[in-house]
Amino acid sequence: MTQTKIGIIGGSGLYEIDGLENARWTPVETPWGDPSDAILTGTLNGVEMAFLPRHGRGHIYSPSTVPYRANIDALKRLGITDVISVSACGSFRHHMAPGDFVVVDQFIDRTFAREKSFFGTGCVAHVSVAHPTCPRLGDACESAAHDAGITVHRGGTYLAMEGLQFSSVAESKMYRDSWGCDVIGMTNMPEAKLAREAELCYASIAMITDYDSWHPDHGVVDITQIIATLTGNADKGRALVSRLPALLGPDRAPCPHGCDRALENAILTAPDARDPEVIAKLDAVAGRVL
Repeated sequence: MTQTKIGIIGGSGLYEIDGLENARWTPVETPWGDPSDAILTGTLNGVEMAFLPRHGRGHIYSPSTVPYRANIDALKRLGITDVISVSACGSFRHHMAPGDFVVVDQFIDRTFAREKSFFGTGCVAHVSVAHPTCPRLGDACESAAHDAGITVHRGGTYLAMEGLQFSSVAESKMYRDSWGCDVIGMTNMPEAKLAREAELCYASIAMITDYDSWHPDHGVVDITQIIATLTGNADKGRALVSRLPALLGPDRAPCPHGCDRALENAILTAPDARDPEVIAKLDAVAGRVL
């Protein structure tokens, strides 16, 4: 058994949690550069928690420039065991309406301008992301949403686009009809892949703000519409997050799905061929196996 430490990656409204004790902003240095912001740490119902503003306070970073590797490394250095991503998304499904939440379980990664791995020349590793989210953590998020009175859908495929622009109608229809995607966003990749490389359990909560551009009755995506829906979703998101410590508990057994052992047989580079500088940068992410 280890100690549960919950990490939340999301927007500014999510870390204003009533009852968060000993709250303080903690700067974290990483070999991958600075994370998006200092990390708000504290304790809620006896469980340690950390809140990382994905875009930085004031929304400084675009989805393409978020320092994803530094963010995941920073959470790992703080001893986080379970990461919950909360992000705004568009919907491709009539029944997944604005204001609803989706516990995502699959991704299609269409991003192309981001560093997607901690590994590479000097230390090569391949982890499986066949099932990129943790079902155990997804169960807790679903239960927390139900308990908070949120309309939540369990399971869905998230199309991660590069942005910054929203989709054309043709793209939106292709993602929906040909590719079978359920929601679309710009931030969960490579975040989910990096969390797996760092042996962190990861769950994704998609907060639906709009119907993207495929829907004939809702027009094009408009940022004012998204912000208006986000305001309401922030209250729901806080309600969900505040219930997670009681559901996950302070004591944590090894992940039954192996998320915390993802690197066990993943590193291919022979020990005597590994670049010492690369290995030094991997001290938090892969220290358990290196």
